[in-house]
Amino acid sequence: MSAPIDFEEVRWHALPGSEIARIFDVELAGLSPEEVNRQAARFGRNVLPRASRRNPLLRFLAQFNNTLIYVLLAGALAAALLDHLIDAVVIVAVVIVNAIIGYIQEGKAEQALEAIQQMIAPKASVIRGGVRQTIPVSGIVPGDLVLIEAGDRVPADLRLLHARRLLIDEALLTGESVAAEKHEAVLPEETVLADRQNMAFSGTLVAAGQANGIVVATGRHTQIGRISSLIQSVETMATPLLQQIDQFARRFTWFVLAGGLALFAFAVLVRSYDWVDALIAVVALAVGIVPEGLPAVITITLAIGVRRMAARNAVIRKLPAVETLGATSVICSDKTGTLTRNEMTARRIVTARYTMLAEGSGYVPEGHIRIAGPGDQTEALSASMPLIRCGLLCNDASLRNDGNDWRVEGDPMEGALFALAMKAAVDPEMERSEWQRLDEIPFDAAHRFMATLCRGPDGAMMLFVKGAPEAVFAMTAPDEISYWDQAITEAGSEGERVLAFGAKQMPSDAERISFDDMAGVALLGLVGFIDPPRLEAREAIAECLSAGIAVKMITGDHSATALAIARQLALADDPQVMTGVDIERLSDEDLEQVVNRVSVFARTSPEHKLRIVRALQAQGKIVAMTGDGVNDAPSLKQADVGVAMGIKGTEASKEAASMVLLDDNFASIVSAVREGRTVYDNIRKVISWEIPTNGGETLAVVLAILLGFSLPMSATQILWVNLILAATLGLVLAFEPTEPGAMQRHPRQRGAPLLSPFLLWRVVLVSVLFAAVTLGIFFHTLNQGRSLEVARTMVVNMFIVAEIFYLFNVRYLHTTSLTWRGAVGTPAVLIAIAILIVGQALFTYAPFMNALFNSRPLAFADLALLVFAGAALMVLLEVEKHVMRRLGWFKELND
Repeated sequence: MSAPIDFEEVRWHALPGSEIARIFDVELAGLSPEEVNRQAARFGRNVLPRASRRNPLLRFLAQFNNTLIYVLLAGALAAALLDHLIDAVVIVAVVIVNAIIGYIQEGKAEQALEAIQQMIAPKASVIRGGVRQTIPVSGIVPGDLVLIEAGDRVPADLRLLHARRLLIDEALLTGESVAAEKHEAVLPEETVLADRQNMAFSGTLVAAGQANGIVVATGRHTQIGRISSLIQSVETMATPLLQQIDQFARRFTWFVLAGGLALFAFAVLVRSYDWVDALIAVVALAVGIVPEGLPAVITITLAIGVRRMAARNAVIRKLPAVETLGATSVICSDKTGTLTRNEMTARRIVTARYTMLAEGSGYVPEGHIRIAGPGDQTEALSASMPLIRCGLLCNDASLRNDGNDWRVEGDPMEGALFALAMKAAVDPEMERSEWQRLDEIPFDAAHRFMATLCRGPDGAMMLFVKGAPEAVFAMTAPDEISYWDQAITEAGSEGERVLAFGAKQMPSDAERISFDDMAGVALLGLVGFIDPPRLEAREAIAECLSAGIAVKMITGDHSATALAIARQLALADDPQVMTGVDIERLSDEDLEQVVNRVSVFARTSPEHKLRIVRALQAQGKIVAMTGDGVNDAPSLKQADVGVAMGIKGTEASKEAASMVLLDDNFASIVSAVREGRTVYDNIRKVISWEIPTNGGETLAVVLAILLGFSLPMSATQILWVNLILAATLGLVLAFEPTEPGAMQRHPRQRGAPLLSPFLLWRVVLVSVLFAAVTLGIFFHTLNQGRSLEVARTMVVNMFIVAEIFYLFNVRYLHTTSLTWRGAVGTPAVLIAIAILIVGQALFTYAPFMNALFNSRPLAFADLALLVFAGAALMVLLEVEKHVMRRLGWFKELND
């Protein structure tokens, strides 16, 4: 029996093929049928593990496991016992709708692992028994000899044994925007994942060339399989809002139960109430004080936020993520395509005497080429033309104008050279037609250059070469090597990738070129390429920093490139970089200590990203994480808000994320954060508006029981006030626009209570004022010698009028409401007030409502008194708001 293999510990890239064959006890020439059966029994099928799904019924019932839901169901039962079946049905309907929404969203989240399953190719070519065969991928076993070529998806993790011009797109694993060059040479053990050039990983796509390799990992042991396991290991975290609502509801429940029991005992034992009457009054108060409309309003507020974000190219997949965005304190962003355009641009041209800089961005062939430093512009451009021509003729790419966009057909760097020629006023098609290509040496990772033989319009035969600087320097042997090395270093410090270019006059009868012709090439110069930052990303990052939100770049790219982009984006005053190798040297505790001061994480693996997110969360940060590849899925799921790319994102990343950006633009994340803050502000407004209503009612009734006077409202009238307000004014605050200065406030802490000290003060103050003004109206009416029914009708209407005026006050928590914009309100506010006035008019004047609620008609003078009292209440609260801001207490109590 063969010894077990620890797939995570073995460094396959550091072993020769013969040693790998020895470990698996197979032959390199391909497996025999007996060896296939043995390996299959030993290692199993090449499939990813499927996550076990919960029973759908249990998953649906789990949606009701929330304290506030228990309170609402108790309220529904109380309403039913009081024969208020409509109220009971409404409350139960709200609970069921919330459960259905949660069930649907949770079901979608479980599709992430299934999306990863689709990343594995269905068929693969192998050598078995000395014969090439096409077999299902699930039948591949470690030790198999697999053949891959352009267009194939790699079926398992391979150690390459022979590679010919092989380029593999590994963006879904490493985040690299350029296809990785591959070869078969043994590499050092410490080589990081993104630099393992002798490995081909399951799920990646072969962009060019062909190769064969021995399978070193299948199924869950592959890199993509490890990511699948990471996703399963990530525990879904409750969002800050859900945590706060649950804590609030739990405490509120105990408060209501304790208060209700105490009040019932006092009424029966001290005030000698009949126990049935006392029980009905206490239950009515309990139903009244429980904010039964709160979950519905929160859901509506979140749904409106979803609609607004969709208009800003941010699609929300999980409803609570809307509010969580507003609490985000750190955004961890991928570089390629999110902070940058994911389009290579030829930016720097270096010749023997001059350095030129090309303007413009991406593949759009617009922008001037200007000299950098002193010198003659015309002479410098003329000196650059041979290099620009070489870049166009030693090139297989072209550009296509697709409406308003320019797209490259072929290699991104070659597309950038095509655009550079057009910026230099060269007609690429005409140039290529005049210079007929006769032969070529395609690019190969083994020699790292491309060469073409072209006949010019005058019959001259020219050899054009482009490739890695060290490869071209070996052909040209430049005299001033220090000059070129300095130019390469300077370009690298700016985050640029550099190619060198050369040319050679060939004999007039030359028809073919070989490696022997590569000697004696004249060096034309260098071109530096960069994936330029998005212009809007820099503005968005500045807005984040002003809002107290840190931005961290986590990328698979090289540290120099990432750091240069970070500086251009002003990611921090002095951005610090840490590589994946650095992260591996740190324990989780040490990483937590340094993660806050590092702005750029380069050459990262999926495990690194996951550790970074967890380290930030351990510091109490609320983390939004962007990603597009399968490698990002675990960290997207771990983050408080996972943000997937809609254009270049894989299905696995989208399924694991809470939000999908339709335009892959970092600026859209910031817009979504602004909307998230608006949603949270509106939820706080709903709470600060609704709870004082219930508090004022409760306080007025409790005082009546404690002091022994008649109840100012009957149980049915309490329920009417709650019902009519919840159906009208209770909904409109969800539609409030963003308050001025929303993005100048620092994000709230993860543990910040839903009710800040300021809101608690507001709840107490407004409840006391509501109770005082309504009891004042109550006793004023009774002192006029009018009936108890008229006094109670005045109290109900006073509550309604007070709530209307208070609504205008609470629409702006951070600024004054005494403005024209504050007075006019939104269309939703005006419509709700109109409906409320109609409903209250029916309550007061309609005979059937008088009979149902024991209400009475009121005179015009009565209504004028109520409006005057409501207006005075609003002015008083505006003065309180102004004083709190002037003394600095508002900010202090909200922090």
